[in-house]
Amino acid sequence: MAYSQSGNVVGEVRMQTKKLEKAVDTKDESAQADSYYNIGETFFKDGNFRKSEEYYTKAKTIYEKLDDRPNIEKTSRKLAQSQEKQNRITPAISNYSRAAEVSSPKSRVLNSNDATRLSVSSPEAKEEAIRSNIRLNEKEKDNGALATSYSQMADVNIQQNDIPKAEANLTSAYQISKKEAPQQALEINRKLTDFYVDHRKFDKAIEAKKKVLEENFVKENSKKEVEQIRELADIYIKKNNPEEAIALLKKSYGIALEKGHTLDAQKSVRKLDSLYGISGNTDASVRLYRDFLGNLPELVGKDKSLVDEKVLEDTEQRITQLEKEKELKDELIRKKNIFNYGLMAALAILTALSIFIFRTLKKVQVKNKKIALQSLRREMNPHFIFNSLNSVNHFIATNNELEANQYLTRFSKLMRGVMENSTEDFIPFQQELDLLQNYLALEKTRFADKFDYQIEVDESLNTQSLNVPGMLVQPFLENAIWHGLRYRTDKGFLSLRFEKENQQLKIKVEDNGIGIEESKKQKTEHQKARKGRGMKNTVERISLLNDLYNQEIECKITDKKNAQGVAVEITYKLMNK
Repeated sequence: MAYSQSGNVVGEVRMQTKKLEKAVDTKDESAQADSYYNIGETFFKDGNFRKSEEYYTKAKTIYEKLDDRPNIEKTSRKLAQSQEKQNRITPAISNYSRAAEVSSPKSRVLNSNDATRLSVSSPEAKEEAIRSNIRLNEKEKDNGALATSYSQMADVNIQQNDIPKAEANLTSAYQISKKEAPQQALEINRKLTDFYVDHRKFDKAIEAKKKVLEENFVKENSKKEVEQIRELADIYIKKNNPEEAIALLKKSYGIALEKGHTLDAQKSVRKLDSLYGISGNTDASVRLYRDFLGNLPELVGKDKSLVDEKVLEDTEQRITQLEKEKELKDELIRKKNIFNYGLMAALAILTALSIFIFRTLKKVQVKNKKIALQSLRREMNPHFIFNSLNSVNHFIATNNELEANQYLTRFSKLMRGVMENSTEDFIPFQQELDLLQNYLALEKTRFADKFDYQIEVDESLNTQSLNVPGMLVQPFLENAIWHGLRYRTDKGFLSLRFEKENQQLKIKVEDNGIGIEESKKQKTEHQKARKGRGMKNTVERISLLNDLYNQEIECKITDKKNAQGVAVEITYKLMNK
């Protein structure tokens, strides 16, 4: 944004207000934010940091809404600078950090350094952050930012009580800023003269202030000239040289009268009155006030700043009015849409009710399936229990009490594991392995001379994090033992393997028993009439698991082609906990 050399704040704000009105009418939020930002810039360059913060905040709110990251970074940084100028450190840190979040790598370092500078208490850490920014600003040839960094370095030097470095850095800051940023140069000069006065170097302070009075940007601006003369008078007062201070204040008062700066004339009069009061020169004080009151009507007539202040106030009121009008329009639109939304809501409710009814029916179906699945899980093969109890009875009948006790212990452990997992559709893989291991150990005890077995688990399978359907494999193992291996005349072998294939778990059960066809031939009439429940239970479970969980479980049972025995292959998708 172009900024007039004369510092015409009113003109800039009025121009941006007109742009803001157009942006509000066209609902161009980006243009609205730009106008707020430019008004903030105007106030910032004029040294009105409270106002600049107000308008930067409005701009940032819209940029955040639009997710305009470059402008969020730019506005957040300027907002932080405005807050820092007012010594509002905590929000300044927050805005520097926000600017760092959304900025490019180069700007991120700059903003992070400023956030660090304000956050840390160590002078060394502050100095390092500022040095980093000085290097960046020199590389980018950003003189305004460079002058600010030198001024910040001077603050650290003062904290470290390094007077020569503080003086050198403030001088450098002033020399850089006076070329492009007169308002910034005046602020730095004020800091430099205050520094000299604090260290009782009054002559240096006077010399620095007199140099400023020679600058064109002061000579060409009577208001700035009056302010600087008054500040020079203050230095003489602190030096205990009231005569020189009085002379300077009279000069500043005379310029203020001539150029029509009412408030500046009043400030000069008050300071003169204070000095006259200290010296007891009541007559001079009375004459001064009479002169001021006598010139006051003409002074007010000349004073354009009073008109400008009124215009600026009216302009800001217009901005406030625009914001209220925008809120009212938004409210009207909102109310207008309520009726439409009501109709849409009614349709949505009817649709939702239909969906609810459909989903309720679906949930009932799913619940019924889960109940059926749970019922199937809880069924323990009566054939297995009956045979287990017969084995115990056999061990007792043969006075083999130790074997009977061991068998009952293993049997009860298996029953406990089965019952504990009877409420879950899926259990940890390791628990399933433990149950199958326990089951095979039981059957091995019962048929010690009929078979050996081996369980192999693919090393790539994580037995702790994987979930599997509980006791889905057990009926196939039982079939292999009871309908295949136990009819062998010599000892057979049962193999159980778990393999990972792509994203599926492949389970292979192989035996070298008599095979399916031979087993059917050897069944008695009673066995043929009796319907086995174990395999039917398993088939139903597989169907329900596929339906409820989309597991895609497949099961193939075949007689081996080139060898004796049966091969079972079960595959389903891997499922983590």
